[in-house]
Amino acid sequence: QLVESGGGLVQAGGSLRLSCVASGRTFYHMGWFRQAPGKEREFVARIDWSGGVTYYADSVKGRFTISRVNAKNTMYLQMNSLKPEDTAVYYCATARVATTLQADFGSWGQGTQVTVSS
Repeated sequence: QLVESGGGLVQAGGSLRLSCVASGRTFYHMGWFRQAPGKEREFVARIDWSGGVTYYADSVKGRFTISRVNAKNTMYLQMNSLKPEDTAVYYCATARVATTLQADFGSWGQGTQVTVSS
């Protein structure tokens, strides 16, 4: 089970940190996805099981940072310099392989809303 938190309303240029707490095993790759109104869900960032390898979508590279603390069964997404186009429901997910494909992520959280006002 995955539970996200940390979403909210923020002005453009502001920051938010999302958290994803996982119950059970943590030896999985993990990732963040987002879905804006009227759009398909898209990949945001992923991190390998050890936390040593990360990968980002071009749209967030340099602004977002993904990290994890396995001892706390928690993954984070630090979001800086937020833009109105970052407004979406953000989901965390786990995968058995290092991938950006949604189909490879087997477990998903319920999502947390991020709204960035201009």
